[in-house]
Amino acid sequence: MKTQQGRISSMFAIVVLLGLGGCAGMSKQEKSTAVGAGVGAVGGAALTGGSALGTVGGAAVGGIIGHEIEKK
Repeated sequence: MKTQQGRISSMFAIVVLLGLGGCAGMSKQEKSTAVGAGVGAVGGAALTGGSALGTVGGAAVGGIIGHEIEKK
């Protein structure tokens, strides 16, 4: 069981690092939108007990908020 958890953790770390590399060419507003969506998804999942609808709704709301915060 611990071996499987270690593999999952390693795979998650690799995916995160690859994802961060994809943000290099993004504008500040695009980065803020992406971060807002990520934080919103985590918050939505936490508030709804892992519900898919809560996760997607949180991501949408977080992305909109992140986009509007960086608007000039």
